Amino acid sequence: MIHVLALVELVPGHRDDFLREFAQVTIPVRQEAGCIEYGAAVDATTDLTQQQRLGDDFVLIVEKWESLAHLKAHLVAPHMTDYRILIKPFVKSTRLQVLDPRV
Repeated sequence: MIHVLALVELVPGHRDDFLREFAQVTIPVRQEAGCIEYGAAVDATTDLTQQQRLGDDFVLIVEKWESLAHLKAHLVAPHMTDYRILIKPFVKSTRLQVLDPRV
């Protein structure tokens, strides 16, 4: 299994637009072979002093895949190609981390 964290920096004021499109693409993604988890997260409101807030213009995509091969297939799936076109006006940058869980 691999874990994927994608930090998406958005054009200011477009987080809701991005999340609306993301909600639509989660339907086919979660049906893909090898998809264990796929979802978006934003800053939680807490009183934890250790929390480092991402900010209103960021979304963290949390994914788990059975293998790197499954992730690679996901990245070229037709619905992902269409999705990238739809979200392009809302996205400033994306940082991808692919992680190998140890425990």
